[in-house]
Amino acid sequence: MTENPDLPPKPPYRKGSLRSFVRWFLIGVALLWSLAVLILVAARWIDPPTTAVHMERRLQAWIHHTPYHERYEFIPLSEISTDFQHAVIAAEDARFYQHHGFDWHAMQIAAEDDMEGGRIRGGSTLTQQLVKNLFFGTGRSILRKGAEFTLVPVAELVLGKRRILELYLNVVEWGPGVYGAESASRYYYRTPARSVDRQQAAQLAAILPLPLKRRPDHMSHYSGLILERMRQMGW
Repeated sequence: MTENPDLPPKPPYRKGSLRSFVRWFLIGVALLWSLAVLILVAARWIDPPTTAVHMERRLQAWIHHTPYHERYEFIPLSEISTDFQHAVIAAEDARFYQHHGFDWHAMQIAAEDDMEGGRIRGGSTLTQQLVKNLFFGTGRSILRKGAEFTLVPVAELVLGKRRILELYLNVVEWGPGVYGAESASRYYYRTPARSVDRQQAAQLAAILPLPLKRRPDHMSHYSGLILERMRQMGW
């Protein structure tokens, strides 16, 4: 078949352009990953002034022209009651002190429940949730999950369990514009986090999966399950 002389010639395929794009894309990804690692290293000593979730909520309020008041106060772990700490661990990551960032057993259970068509159980650890809060917001994608999986071991290595728990309890979302244990305690119970009792702690932990929809005073069933798990764990 001969080419039509009236048609313009096809431009040559530029293989070098594709290679250049891929190279610069990979360089950009590497730079962003390195920046995230530096932020995690700094977070060992510096309390984060904001997170991706905080910024996401501000942007959503601006786009939808809705009122937004942020409550965020970072406090040391020693100022959060042990009942509060234990309730969150029991509710969100019972094997927190046994795993190294990933709870493969919990992930397997979540996958089996999903395959069986049952209710999906979350398999994310506190470390995974912390990384997601700091860098990725509430969105879900395969790329985001892949990036998260590369940063979780770094967080475990440079932060350690105590600092991971301290960061998580301080940055996690507990309601509309409510971030951290201190803000949640004062917002819902008008008391500091160090004074939260066992029942209040379980109720607050129960709203973490759906902080924008749940309220502690409606969580009697779930808080009861958390209290029972705390007892089973010796707390």
